[in-house]
Amino acid sequence: MEVLFAPLAAFLAVILLPPLYRVLRGPTVFDRLLGASVVGNKTIVISCLFGYAFGRIEMFLDIALGYAVLNFVGAVAIEKYFSSREAGR
Repeated sequence: MEVLFAPLAAFLAVILLPPLYRVLRGPTVFDRLLGASVVGNKTIVISCLFGYAFGRIEMFLDIALGYAVLNFVGAVAIEKYFSSREAGR
């Protein structure tokens, strides 16, 4: 499995680019929010891969779970902010 780590990590880093572009240049706020969520999810996967590569999967998995909770709460908070802002027009 160690042989697959470097190509898999490189592949995941490359497929981070389209959602990152969507975050930076998204035509709407919701496109940017979706791109940020995708980047967060792929970061969680890369974190777990690093944990496996370093032989400390339990530590990196805890970090990934914390990051997943922050990613979810942030997405919900931004959605609530923009939906209440839209309703208040």
